[in-house]
Amino acid sequence: MRYEDEVNSRFPDLKVLTSRVKDVQVQKSSESLADFKDQVISQVREKRDLDELKDVSIFRKYRDFFWDLGIDPTKTRPASEALIRRILQGKEIPTINTLVDAYNLASIKSEIPLAAFDHKNLDGELKLRFSERGEVFRGIGMDDPKELSGDELVVSDSEKIVAIYPYRDSEETKITTGTDDVLLMVCGIPDIGGKLAEAREIMLDYVTEYCGGEIV
Repeated sequence: MRYEDEVNSRFPDLKVLTSRVKDVQVQKSSESLADFKDQVISQVREKRDLDELKDVSIFRKYRDFFWDLGIDPTKTRPASEALIRRILQGKEIPTINTLVDAYNLASIKSEIPLAAFDHKNLDGELKLRFSERGEVFRGIGMDDPKELSGDELVVSDSEKIVAIYPYRDSEETKITTGTDDVLLMVCGIPDIGGKLAEAREIMLDYVTEYCGGEIV
C-alpha cells in the first residue's frame, strides 16, 4: 500500500494494514460459522450498551475521522460500529458468504473496520489517495456508478478505484464463492495505536479458520 503525499500531509499518522491469503475456499454458508456468530453476538450484548455506544472511545475516533473527511457518521457509520449497533438493536447480521461473514465477525470482535478484495481482480499495487473530480466508482450493491467530487479518500489500484475509504468497497473486487485469493485490509485512522495489529490477527484467525488458505 502506497500513500499519496496529500494523504501523508493531511493524516501523517494514518496507517492501513494488508494481508493476503491464497487458496481460500469460500462457501455460501457454514453451520459452524453460524454457531460462532451466535457466540460473538452474545459477547457483544454482554459488553456493550446501545445508549452508551456513542461514547466508546474507538467509535468516537472513527466518527471524528469521518467528519474530517466530510462524511456524516450518523448517516454513514464506520462498519464495525454499524455491525455492533445492529446487534444491540436486535437486528440480524446478514449472511453473505463464509469469508465476508468471518471478517465481519472479526470487525465486531476487534471494533475496527475491515475490508477484503478478490485479489485476482486487482491490478498492481494499491494506493491510498484522494479522488479526482469526475472519477466514477461503483460500490457493492449499487445499480449505477457514482461520480466522485474529488474530496473522497479512496483506495485504487493501477486501473480503478476499489474502495471509498474506509466504508465502501467496489462491486468489481467483492468477495464471492468463486474467490480463492483474497487481500484483507485493516482500515486504520490516526491515533489508533496498536489496535490495528490486533485486529489483523483476529481477522486472519477467523478467515483461515472458516475458509482455510495460506497467509502469504
